[in-house]
Amino acid sequence: MRSILHGDIVAAARVLLRVAPKLRRPVCRELLQEAETAFWHMETAKKIHRRWGDGSLMAAAQARGMDPEPSLSDVDYCSCLELVLHEVINWRSDRQIPI
Repeated sequence: MRSILHGDIVAAARVLLRVAPKLRRPVCRELLQEAETAFWHMETAKKIHRRWGDGSLMAAAQARGMDPEPSLSDVDYCSCLELVLHEVINWRSDRQIPI
């Protein structure tokens, strides 16, 4: 997967807002896997993945659609941001990739 930037975290959290709370963790993990798959597709095929884009988490999120970004006073949104950060940390540590 491409380097994860602030916008990637925000985009993934915006996707999770559309999902029932109990499904957010598995959907977040799917987004990470889709970004990883798209990244390797770019590396091998030398072109953007037709569904998941350029290998960024943001492109994978955009493929699913997302709500507008709410303010940080929205507790549900903050919970989604926290979940994405947690899953990115787990994703990187499971693969021993420096954060």
